[in-house]
Amino acid sequence: MTDPVSRTILLLDIERFSDRDDVEQAYLRRMLYDLTDRALEHAGIDETLRLRADRGDAVMELIDANASVTALLRVLLSEVPAELRAVNRMASRSAQMRLRGVVATGYVAVDEHDGWVGADLNHACRLLDAALLRQALRERHDDFALCVSDALYAGVVRHDHPGIPAGDFRPVTVDSKNGPLRAWLHGPLPVGRDGRADRDHDHGDTGEVPGGSGDRPAPRPPAAPDGPAGAPAPGAPATGTSITIQGGTFSGGVLGGNQYGGISGGHFTGDVSLGEQRGGGRGDGGGRDGRDGRGRGADA
Repeated sequence: MTDPVSRTILLLDIERFSDRDDVEQAYLRRMLYDLTDRALEHAGIDETLRLRADRGDAVMELIDANASVTALLRVLLSEVPAELRAVNRMASRSAQMRLRGVVATGYVAVDEHDGWVGADLNHACRLLDAALLRQALRERHDDFALCVSDALYAGVVRHDHPGIPAGDFRPVTVDSKNGPLRAWLHGPLPVGRDGRADRDHDHGDTGEVPGGSGDRPAPRPPAAPDGPAGAPAPGAPATGTSITIQGGTFSGGVLGGNQYGGISGGHFTGDVSLGEQRGGGRGDGGGRDGRDGRGRGADA
């Protein structure tokens, strides 16, 4: 195994890659590698300054520590989203590509099987797979969600270099099997999140459209109005008086109060009892079956 050396770590992963068929996956892989090559070239990082590992739906780049990190970040924040938009607007739905990205720094060694080892690399992979980053991408209209490690933020981003606005990054902490990992998410936090992921298990890609996350909290029911017990809600019709006909028959008449389906004209006979209206289903919309006293549903 080689001695660990300082590297800039770039990870890019395709959203919902496993949902595509073989032809679509091959096409997306070509798109990913072409986009990565162009981004690194525009950042002034040629092939002699980087190593690539193939991860199927993801690409991992180890970049020489002497290469410009600020140039790389500028390209990732401006050119990559613009290129994704341009490509996706001309592609069918199955051929569109949306990416999660992580940039980190740390020490990485290469073993005798050309495998990469290092705690900093492991932490970067945990960030890439974090549920919070997946959710952030699902909820965005943009096609790219980027997260940087805490060390990279402290060393580069927080200094607010041109093209890398520090104010656009939000602190987050994700839980992983390696313990809590602090990082910085570019752009708004996912809905319902305060910057800390409750759990860092992968729920998988749900295919939800941006703004449609199932993690959003359910709306709260309206608060009960102030006032004495039994009082009608503001804006509700007055309860009025109920009429009970006991014995005899009627064939018309004029009844006072707020009546639903009242009768008018003619006369009636029999005993009449007046009392306060109780229970639902008599015009107050409180019936157990949700009807409004006229045989209609509440939303009729």
